[in-house]
Amino acid sequence: MFLVAIFAMQLIVISALGSDRTGLVYDLSRVVSECSGNIIDSRMSALGSEFAMLLLVSGNWHTLAKLETELKRLSEASGITISLRRTEQRAQRKDVVTYSVDIVCLDQTGIVYNLAGFFSSRGIDIAELSTRSYSAAHTGAPMFSVQMLVHIPAKIHISALREEFMDLCDQLNLDAILEPVKA
Repeated sequence: MFLVAIFAMQLIVISALGSDRTGLVYDLSRVVSECSGNIIDSRMSALGSEFAMLLLVSGNWHTLAKLETELKRLSEASGITISLRRTEQRAQRKDVVTYSVDIVCLDQTGIVYNLAGFFSSRGIDIAELSTRSYSAAHTGAPMFSVQMLVHIPAKIHISALREEFMDLCDQLNLDAILEPVKA
């Protein structure tokens, strides 16, 4: 019976974007809860005057069908832009090692582009990426920080990769750390 329950669970990705206001997270999570959905992963952030949410929700086929209907109603009633996409659990990769990348630098154009190009050209998957602009504490200088999780194929020689990465960071004047994620 337990195996049937596991296979009956399905996944849906919900993206929502709306004007930043108190209660937006509550409105969306209320609908998910009332439809018996379970939020298993999420990212939420204010971006300018907008608030963006990404959620991975699990439930049986009835839950997901109900969510599709109820979230459409919420979108129409509140002005929140909501997109839904059914998905499957991501396959576990055993041929990679996960590393974290932390970067701090003076804000400049092209940082994410250059980092993404570096990893992409080597077949390295960017699993997570978060950036933030802020003012330096004492000087007020415009700063930029990047946090990433990358999946490095096991066949890549880590010390050579680290050297190439640090050379790129030196060229771009980025203060960076590339280190393995501890389980």
